[in-house]
Amino acid sequence: VMNVITIEDYKSTYWPKLDSAIDQLLTQSPGDYIPISYEQIYSCVYKCVCQQHSEQMYSDLIKKITNHLERVSKELQASPPDLYIERFNIALGQYMGALQSIVPLFIYMNKFYIETKLNRDLKDDLIKLFTEHVAEKHIYNLMPLLLEAQSTPFQITPSTMANIVKGLYTLRPEWVQMAPALFSKFIPNILPPAVESELQEYAAQDQKLQRELIQNGFTRGDQSRKRAGEELTYS
Repeated sequence: VMNVITIEDYKSTYWPKLDSAIDQLLTQSPGDYIPISYEQIYSCVYKCVCQQHSEQMYSDLIKKITNHLERVSKELQASPPDLYIERFNIALGQYMGALQSIVPLFIYMNKFYIETKLNRDLKDDLIKLFTEHVAEKHIYNLMPLLLEAQSTPFQITPSTMANIVKGLYTLRPEWVQMAPALFSKFIPNILPPAVESELQEYAAQDQKLQRELIQNGFTRGDQSRKRAGEELTYS
């Protein structure tokens, strides 16, 4: 028979263990080995679910990850333009990597609370948090820099560009409309098959987007780009 876990037990003993493990997973670098007992965490989640603490645990998890992502977003905001793309790529990769461990650890909560009571899925919820708290806030700064990098050879590595573009598409497919030509290089079948007569039109649209971005204050590497981006972000 399982011992009763009171809400006080949950708050003083169980959640702190989970909190510390989540912290480590969110901040590890790719390839790091983390001394976490997955079995212990898994068992901790299982016991809390069995003792009806799923709702509290879900709420704590969302709050914990939201706070982490808000910090990530602020750090990105402080990045100079020449490091911005690379840092966004690291933040995206690190978070998606962390989810590969966090989601399985909370499998019982997902199965017996999120799927059954909320009709949702934990992984989807956690990806949505990154979209809302990081990607949405940075897309207007990031996109002009990606377009600029695309037209400047060797500014960033092809793998970085591919990771970011595919990542943005996963987070929100409609962002394709901001730069269809760029997305089409990494995501198959985004553009309709090009007819030769339309190629000039595509090039003209691309130049028009570049002009519009510059008119909106996105001048190359200029601080006004950053300020305009922040106004766009928060307005």
